[in-house]
Amino acid sequence: MEFKDGSIIYPLPDDTLLFEKESKWRIKLPDSYKEFIKKYNGGIPIKDSFKCNNHMYAIDRFLCTLQVTGEREDEYYDIGVVRTQLEERIVFDEDLVGTELLPIAVLFAGDFVCLDYSKNGEEPTVCVWNHEESSDLNPVTYMINSSFEGFLNMLTE
Repeated sequence: MEFKDGSIIYPLPDDTLLFEKESKWRIKLPDSYKEFIKKYNGGIPIKDSFKCNNHMYAIDRFLCTLQVTGEREDEYYDIGVVRTQLEERIVFDEDLVGTELLPIAVLFAGDFVCLDYSKNGEEPTVCVWNHEESSDLNPVTYMINSSFEGFLNMLTE
């Protein structure tokens, strides 16, 4: 996969950081996603478009995983930071402990690509979270693909 020069956010996450995030979010990230983020953390893809729900979407950038310190501007693109900002708009059940929707990419116009754990906690699907239609405890999503690898294979210029 190709990314715009200088768009990858360093330092790249390692297995220890990813394990910490999985524990915090109470999920298991797909192996393919972990390998992807360890190489392309926060990158802006050249092939950035995909079709879903009869609409064309464009990825502004993939989100990153960082040790957040509050000292860097690019922490704005950290998955945990974005997840906190979206709060109850990406939660189906306020009593659930853990993560149902994990944002992994920012789309043009404020929507996000998410890993969706709501139906299967072991094998997340990939969906678009629609910011305009979603409200607290009522996220509106559209399935893109049943796997992260399948989603990446859908991307076009």
